Amino acid sequence: MVNLSIYKNIKTIIFIVATLLLSNNVIYAQHDSEPHTTTTSEVHNTDATSTTTEAGHNEEGHSTGFNVKDVAMHHIADANQWHIMGDIHIPLPVMIYNRTTSEWIVGLSSMFHHGEALKGFEMNHSDRIVPINGTDSYIDFSITKNVFTMLLVAFLLLVIFITVAKACEKNKGKAPKGLQNIIEPLVLFVRDEIVQPNLGKNTDKFLPYFLTAFFFIWLNNILGLIPLAPGGANVMGNIAVTLVLSVFTLIVVNFNAKKDYWKHIFMPPAPVWLWPILIPIELIGVISKPFALMIRLFANMSAGHIIVISLTSLIFVFGKAGMSIAGSATGAAIAVPFVLFISVIEILVAALQAFIFTMLSAVFLGLALEEHHHEEHAH
Repeated sequence: MVNLSIYKNIKTIIFIVATLLLSNNVIYAQHDSEPHTTTTSEVHNTDATSTTTEAGHNEEGHSTGFNVKDVAMHHIADANQWHIMGDIHIPLPVMIYNRTTSEWIVGLSSMFHHGEALKGFEMNHSDRIVPINGTDSYIDFSITKNVFTMLLVAFLLLVIFITVAKACEKNKGKAPKGLQNIIEPLVLFVRDEIVQPNLGKNTDKFLPYFLTAFFFIWLNNILGLIPLAPGGANVMGNIAVTLVLSVFTLIVVNFNAKKDYWKHIFMPPAPVWLWPILIPIELIGVISKPFALMIRLFANMSAGHIIVISLTSLIFVFGKAGMSIAGSATGAAIAVPFVLFISVIEILVAALQAFIFTMLSAVFLGLALEEHHHEEHAH
């Protein structure tokens, strides 16, 4: 039976994570630095006889191709509305403060239409609300797809763990059942296979953080694999989110590090004349470890989404964007098996990336908490 205090502590940590991730995502906001305008430049296809524009149309106005890059990048990017299909969207709350004009824009993203300005802002081709004048200074507090998904995950985790905590108390001394029977083995896995081997006697103190990190990353990854709302948001493919998670690890590790950890950095076990070289290297290592966590999680989750979208796009590429039924059928015959295969792999990767982030964070903290027993040797 897992200690009930684990579930009590994790509720507080979840709120902290959700709040900081929300704040970070709002500040980061992925704003375009330039206003969105319709381009008239032409892109020439060396293998085709006709000239095509960025929209993929020839001079007669017929579609000639399918822009895989734009579709993939649009899919993995954050947005101010949830695209369902065609012109069907689910609007999300918008709250923008224009510091240049001291105006607020509050409402739903449905207020904005592509190509139409509203108080100096517009919805660009990526479904992000950006200023028409790129020099405007503004703060975006809007609930984007990523922010909504993070809040949803925080809510789901609260419901799950409060329910399990009550079940633990009610069934104390009895075999777990129901939701408790599903969650408790996962909690035990994180404790016994990740945290305890690295932290030892400090396991109970830091277990809430590692449980939160593991379940938060895992559940966000799983929701990102669901193609329909409220799934499909590429939360861990947003480097702002992985940045905050890695900063949490940086803070937890360095604020709890023992003196031997700092002694190894500022007084490395090497000749004194090498210290001017080794100390900067050690200090870089303090930052590079969480930086590696950030990039690994971001890159792996983004790559998976891009691969799935690219494979799916084969249907439209072979079908010449709907002009060839036979081509579309051929593309589907090739794409569908590969998409199903990659999707299964992505389910494994979703859990694997949560495991790797949690494991490496525990390893870094374990090294920082390690106390060295110095022995004098006779010479």
